[in-house]
Amino acid sequence: MRDAAINLRARPEQRDLIDQAAELLGKNRSDFMLEAACDKAQSVLLDRVFFTLDAAKFRQFVKLLDAPPSRNPGLERLMAIKPPWVARKPAGPSVRKPAEALVRKPADALVRKLAKG
Repeated sequence: MRDAAINLRARPEQRDLIDQAAELLGKNRSDFMLEAACDKAQSVLLDRVFFTLDAAKFRQFVKLLDAPPSRNPGLERLMAIKPPWVARKPAGPSVRKPAEALVRKPADALVRKLAKG
């Protein structure tokens, strides 16, 4: 149950924009705004690159960073799959044409057509 109040003021066009987006998602204004604000707050907190630790927490942090990674069978299976762009072999000696050839051919044809008449 939500029992903490959050109040704010907005311009009418901001309110209308929020209402329009909330309606598209089938939410009321409060639910939409609370979800959007929490998403943004979480993003801000997760994106922090500077943080402080006391000496004991720092030693624990460094120990975790220096420890060898634990075995992860799911990640091992994922990394064993060859991506389609690596597994596929080209059809011939050169599948792609140089960019200038793609531009030159239509231009050459147009010049010949204009020269004929």
